[in-house]
Amino acid sequence: MIAASAKIHPLALVEEGAVVGENVTVGPFCHVGPKVVLADDVVLLSHVVVTGRTTVGKGTRIFPNAVIGGDSQSVHHSAVDTELRIGANCTIREGVTMNTGTREHGGLTEVGDNNLFLAYAHVAHDCRLGSHIILSNNVMLAGHVTVEDRAILGGGSAVHQFTRIGRQAFVGGLSAVSYDVIPYGMLNGNPGVLSGLNVVGMTRAGFSKPEIHEVRRAYLEIFEGPGNVRTNAEAIRERFAESKAVVEILDFIAAAKDRALSSPHRGKKG
Repeated sequence: MIAASAKIHPLALVEEGAVVGENVTVGPFCHVGPKVVLADDVVLLSHVVVTGRTTVGKGTRIFPNAVIGGDSQSVHHSAVDTELRIGANCTIREGVTMNTGTREHGGLTEVGDNNLFLAYAHVAHDCRLGSHIILSNNVMLAGHVTVEDRAILGGGSAVHQFTRIGRQAFVGGLSAVSYDVIPYGMLNGNPGVLSGLNVVGMTRAGFSKPEIHEVRRAYLEIFEGPGNVRTNAEAIRERFAESKAVVEILDFIAAAKDRALSSPHRGKKG
């Protein structure tokens, strides 16, 4: 079904079965598959492929040579239909690739709203991304990665499968992310080492200096305290109960079951 107000270039191919909303623009040499849903005001500039069981949210813009909704690249991929859902008002730049999920892990790759994906970024199968995230050029997310709201990943960084990146974390360019990154954390290097807090991001988000200092004190007690990270985190919970940001970090640490946590020490050489 194609809405009457949609603008489909005569050199584009929209297959029968696709749902195309109001005021959608499909530019020349685009290919829209039969199971695709393009919500209102979506723009495909040119040479865009949207395939698979893929939903693209309202107002999202996709630039040339992006391939959205391709099959999972997992060696366990089967022919069973899986899904990709992209939220509203995302910008997906040139050459970006996003894959659908795998049947073994729920069959869904999910991307939230207002995200920016710069050229040639890759979102693999079964990833879960929140909103207001920036993936810079050539960022690579392996399968099953979780990225929470307002995280920023620098150009060329690579994230290991099943890794979690917390809200408003910052990952420096060319970093290798092998372990979970706490909310508000800053990680750099290969191998990636936690190098403090994303103070610039916290300031831009409206945190006051006293609030940031409170989170910094908690950070030092968690990672420099006498016990292991999880023991230290639980030991300070009561004292920092009034700080929403600290509690968010503590909850993130408590939920870390499958992978280790990035720290100021893990990954350092020598």
